[in-house]
Amino acid sequence: MLTINDITYRLGERLLLDHASASLPDGSRVGLVGRNGTGKTTLFRMITGDLSSEGGNISLPKGRRIGGVAQEAPGGPESLIEVVLAADTERAALMAESETATDPHRIAEIGTRLADINAHSAPARAATVLHGLGFDEAAQQRPCSDFSGGWRMRVALAAVLFSEPDLLLLDEPTNYLDLEGTLWLYDYLERYPHTVLVVSHDRELLDTCVDHILHLDQGKLTIYRGGYTSFAKQRAEKQMQLAKAKEKQDAERKHLQSFVDRFKAKATKARQAQSRVKRLEKMETIATIVDRDVQPFSLPGPEKPLAPPMIVLNDASAGYGERKVLSKLNLTLLPDDRIALLGSNGNGKSTFCKLIGGRLPPLSGEMRKSSKLETAYFAQHQLDELRLEDTPVAHLRDLMPDAPEAKVRSKAAQIGFPASKAETPVKNLSGGEKARLMLGLAAFGGPHLLILDEPTNHLDIDSRTALVNAINDYPGAVILVSHDRFLIESCADRLWIVGDGTVRNFDGDMEDYRSLVLGTAKAAKREKAAPETAAAGGKSEERKGAAVKRAAQGPLRQKLNLAEAKIAKLTGLIEKVDGALANGAFAREPEKALTLSRQRAELAEALTAAEEEWLMLGEELESA
Repeated sequence: MLTINDITYRLGERLLLDHASASLPDGSRVGLVGRNGTGKTTLFRMITGDLSSEGGNISLPKGRRIGGVAQEAPGGPESLIEVVLAADTERAALMAESETATDPHRIAEIGTRLADINAHSAPARAATVLHGLGFDEAAQQRPCSDFSGGWRMRVALAAVLFSEPDLLLLDEPTNYLDLEGTLWLYDYLERYPHTVLVVSHDRELLDTCVDHILHLDQGKLTIYRGGYTSFAKQRAEKQMQLAKAKEKQDAERKHLQSFVDRFKAKATKARQAQSRVKRLEKMETIATIVDRDVQPFSLPGPEKPLAPPMIVLNDASAGYGERKVLSKLNLTLLPDDRIALLGSNGNGKSTFCKLIGGRLPPLSGEMRKSSKLETAYFAQHQLDELRLEDTPVAHLRDLMPDAPEAKVRSKAAQIGFPASKAETPVKNLSGGEKARLMLGLAAFGGPHLLILDEPTNHLDIDSRTALVNAINDYPGAVILVSHDRFLIESCADRLWIVGDGTVRNFDGDMEDYRSLVLGTAKAAKREKAAPETAAAGGKSEERKGAAVKRAAQGPLRQKLNLAEAKIAKLTGLIEKVDGALANGAFAREPEKALTLSRQRAELAEALTAAEEEWLMLGEELESA
């Protein structure tokens, strides 16, 4: 359907598209992926005609409609439902003409066409789309001007989805959605009846909603069949094949060049040498796939872990002034918890995070926590707190006023800003780099609790994977708010749902929550026989039992951490004694040398006991 033929485009001196070609199958759902800055949005603008290529062309069959989310979010006095209905321009024009038409033949034509395009069911379809994106019936009747920019972008998304263009272009459509809207969008795109081309770093979307991946890398386009996981596997296999082929070609090139060097001056071998020179000239160099290394995220843990429980809420409430947002909070947070907060925007997730993070006092009830508790809080709006003219090094220097310059720069490299990148003004950093810097600053002191509110916005897929690894390596507790299902499933082991004015444990997994959000229980669950239903109940009991066991493991984990710290301390002391004995300083003082030897023996004995205790605790924890 969509054909991209040999297009080239430069942005200044950068060559974004270099004779790139691809063809999208009709009715396919294609995910466009590539590192940030490779030119994905530029390609979108070329498809819509907003940009022209230096060479080549992009073609679409005549009469096919292209639709994308408007860059300017609607903000006028029209109601949300009116804005969405107006997106179907043919219906809107026909409805307007039907009010004024007088020719009987034209009136009949209008009525026939309106019936063909299901015009009279349009209000119901528009309301369904708006509801899926988080607007209830009352909100749909309110003017756009009542809503903030993020909510207006949802209206713009609803409008293009309702209009159902033949080629639907979506650029990071989940950026302005909460998890519930994202789950609804997954379901909608899976059933979309026409061709879709979507730019997204949401791995779950790219695995569940698309059937092809279009990869933009080094100015070239390559299409792969399947979702993102299949693409990553195919690309890795291709990478290995190319590496082997290049190794073989390099060996052949070396052999040919060796022959030429040896015999080009001999008359008897001149013809053969010349033949090999021509062969070398015609040999096309095999270009291997080279992935750019992704800087890891740095999330240092606390020097001393806290004893469990870390935070206890007893019938607590939270809110602002006299307005209660959350109440009847009875929850316990352990030092190694990984909790994801579920619930629609506006239900109180941010309020709960502020309460737990110490930014809001409880309005009533009890919140008990350690006086030594250190909390790091990261939210997207904090990016505005960065000083645009200053560099990452300058921001870190504020936190390390007495540290030498080398140590400050070492820390900058550790959080992802090595060498010249550390001296780049914040205003010149990408959105992902700003998020990386803000996260590094927030977690600088090694907190016991890390609260992350939408940490993946602006991060590409590889950076999101690096963040997942960092969160899983972080030894403290994590509270996570995200619309990225892949991140939640990779990092969280407990789910808390925020809704109906409180926060409670969600006894299920993300697939169960998806069914709850979409309002459709799984057919398999409805059709299960009584024994299977009992088994499902057993599964629920198992989850509760696992939570109880996890709470019981807290003291064991604490003892294990202390044993590890003791082993590290004793090992360091033994190394110091060994160093003192080895340098010969006490050769003339045998009594001091003997004292050190005795100390070493005592330390070694203590180390053996600590290691035995560590092994015993590890076995107990594994059994638990």
